[in-house]
Amino acid sequence: MRTALLKVIAGFIFVILFTQAFAQQPELQYFRGWDKDAINVFEPSKSADQPEYTGFKIRIGGSFTQDYQSLTHSNKPTYVPVSATNATNKNLLYGVITKEDSTSAPLSGFNLAMANLNLDFQIEDGIRVCLENYMSSRHHSEFWVKGGYIQIDKLPMLGNPDWFAKYLRVKIGHFQPNFGDMQFRRTDGGNAIFNPFVENYILDAFSTEIGGEVYVFPVNGLMLMAGMTSGFINGNVENYPDDPIGTNKEATKKNPSIVLKAAYDKAFESGFRFRLSASMYNNGSIQRNTMYAGDRTGSHYFLAMEPALQANGTATAQGSQFTSGRFNPGLSNKINAIMINPFIKFKGLEFFGSYEIVKGKNYSEDAERKFNQLSAELVYRFFKNEQVYVGGRYVKMTGRPQGFSADISINRLAVAAGWFPTKNLLLKAEYVNQVFEDFPTTDYRNEGKFNGFTVEAVIGF
Repeated sequence: MRTALLKVIAGFIFVILFTQAFAQQPELQYFRGWDKDAINVFEPSKSADQPEYTGFKIRIGGSFTQDYQSLTHSNKPTYVPVSATNATNKNLLYGVITKEDSTSAPLSGFNLAMANLNLDFQIEDGIRVCLENYMSSRHHSEFWVKGGYIQIDKLPMLGNPDWFAKYLRVKIGHFQPNFGDMQFRRTDGGNAIFNPFVENYILDAFSTEIGGEVYVFPVNGLMLMAGMTSGFINGNVENYPDDPIGTNKEATKKNPSIVLKAAYDKAFESGFRFRLSASMYNNGSIQRNTMYAGDRTGSHYFLAMEPALQANGTATAQGSQFTSGRFNPGLSNKINAIMINPFIKFKGLEFFGSYEIVKGKNYSEDAERKFNQLSAELVYRFFKNEQVYVGGRYVKMTGRPQGFSADISINRLAVAAGWFPTKNLLLKAEYVNQVFEDFPTTDYRNEGKFNGFTVEAVIGF
């Protein structure tokens, strides 16, 4: 009894201290926040007025997301046995393993709650450090460090020269490369407050890599960026042989990735805003790149269009099969990706689009494969401070997976509505319909689809 009482008292004290700390969050320079105020904010502004530096500051932030889903998935499960000794049809979907005559299954219930912890530090005038962490996620259930970086917008050690403070920014560390604008609307584990919808794109361009980026802001509204990273999601000091290994067509390399981006963003007094960005990510040869396979949190469509059994006959689990609804193009050794993003906003009405071209291959392949992805979303925000919104998004991906003789396509239509009771709270609901087309009859995604509703509660501060 005494131990339980002490835990209750300790918890109560923690809540009080946490609430006080949250109420006194410091203002940081050149900072993109974690709440509603950061929606439709892309790179932190270089030209906007910044708070005065008055000494070292620390800001503790977090994001929490809880989903309830009511989805149904189905396919046309051509009979393919798991093995010569296991006659179970490996093309049955999750939830229908014991129903050999069934082609669909419901996926209803509360999903695993996801949580992020963000620590931001103002260590000097114009110099900021960020440490991002995953506390709970579908892919990694343990506490996991996403990455950390230093962002330099001024040079106080050199007397804060105007030419640097006005026109330049340097970012160094282990971070998400600034490829495309979708990353600024993307759901990242518990951080779902920027995304008007529940999920990300089908091809999900996300990774964290070690490197640096240099930004130039030559005139108001224009940004140019060039970056170079290791190309790996983790550190790597391995030496690789000069000759190909096994089925590989070429020797393993360890080339850096090059990232380029240009963006023009202009707002007018009439309430009209226009932004256009173009990005490129390239790595000519590397042991394992994860630009389209780097998410360490996971999809918020739990187990949608996942098989009941894996290729080796083991049961599907929500942690290891964490990309439900997405598609990994499998371009892990050579990749060149281009993304173009237009953004238009007039008062409460906004349009965001994306067009991606991705090419590359694995070492075991002779020729490169190509994927295209097109997305368009229209969102209308209304009431005071745009507290309520409704929107629709259409995504279409086409391309040729490894080992396939023809292209496949995946289409998704999502319709959503959301309400911000405060700038730190969001409640949203979404209806989704996703269709898998042109998959071989021997694939578990043959004539596959899933649809249904998801309700999501989000906290961001």
